[in-house]
Amino acid sequence: MKVVDQIGREPTPFPNSLPALTSIRFALALGVVLFHYQLQWPWNAMPLTGIFDRAGLGVDAFFILSGFVLTHAYRQVLEDGQLDYRRFLAARFARVYPAHIAVLGFVLVMVGAGTLIGAEFDRRLYNPVGLLTTVLLVHAWLPETVVAEWNGPSWSLSAEWFAYLAFPAFAWIGLVLARRPWILLALSALVFLVLDLAYQAVFGDLIVHAQLNMGVLRIIPEFLYGIGLYRLGQRVLFARRQAIGAAWLSAIILLLLMHFKADERVVVAAAGPLVLSLALLSKPGADRAVARPWMLAAGEASYALYLVHMPVLIGWKGVNSALTQRSSAYVLAWWEVACLLFLTLVAAFAVHYLIERPARTWIRRGADRLWPATVQAKSPGPRTLGP
Repeated sequence: MKVVDQIGREPTPFPNSLPALTSIRFALALGVVLFHYQLQWPWNAMPLTGIFDRAGLGVDAFFILSGFVLTHAYRQVLEDGQLDYRRFLAARFARVYPAHIAVLGFVLVMVGAGTLIGAEFDRRLYNPVGLLTTVLLVHAWLPETVVAEWNGPSWSLSAEWFAYLAFPAFAWIGLVLARRPWILLALSALVFLVLDLAYQAVFGDLIVHAQLNMGVLRIIPEFLYGIGLYRLGQRVLFARRQAIGAAWLSAIILLLLMHFKADERVVVAAAGPLVLSLALLSKPGADRAVARPWMLAAGEASYALYLVHMPVLIGWKGVNSALTQRSSAYVLAWWEVACLLFLTLVAAFAVHYLIERPARTWIRRGADRLWPATVQAKSPGPRTLGP
């Protein structure tokens, strides 16, 4: 491993494309899907493995990934002090909002139809104020006083949107400590510890359980963690075998921690080395195995997968409970889990290719006309969950 003394003099900077960080997104999103499924299926997997339960922490891995890849994508304009905040927010809006609004519209139709036919569901979860805060993506910014369960996973988009708005502040910290990445990583750990203790004192729960109730606090140290990992990665160079070995080792350690039900905060911390090691595969060109077209396509559709899986699950159970006259809280059969997974994947790819991509292109072209680019980000980078 080689270490350099100054930013800008690294022996081999990260290449523009980091395909492993795109491919891993599908695995992370699928993990969140299976986390929610295991709350509905009849098998109790916890005595055998904690992987399904800990898979819900894929959201935290996405937060880390978000800080990492946005720093990568905008590294040059940040170092030159020429970040166009308007264009940055337009690009982030184009990434997050089209699929978010499309899926929210589907939920709205589903709730309306369920109300008309007298379906069994808790109408308090679908209130106008909650809908407004969800549309604006502010429903995870404050203590939960109004229930906003229109699409449960969208709380993380609210947290991501906060991080996007605050990106200049995060980026400034990353630049100030760019030559001292270990201090940056220690700072992220300290912020995580302080917020975790504060959240436990006020709400009686771990910070990694924060969602609609101040879930924004969850992204702050993890986004900073991702920035610190990127700055560290700029100073590290592995040979091909070292890079592959580090990626496998970090993945195995993370899976073992999940399997043996390690403290969730430890699992989140272990997700960081996996993100870094996967990115480091691209420096010596050791990323071909994770850059296959189907893997990249699945990674690109992971955001839509994350968004659609709960509405599809709720809709499926609602329809079946209405047809069979049983409670919507019924336990899924194995064949229903298989059908749901297939339908969810189909819906995710449909949303991605028919709505998300065209709308993103249209919005970004509009932003280009409004604010012509003088300096572009060096690479669009791999996309995050909402990031």
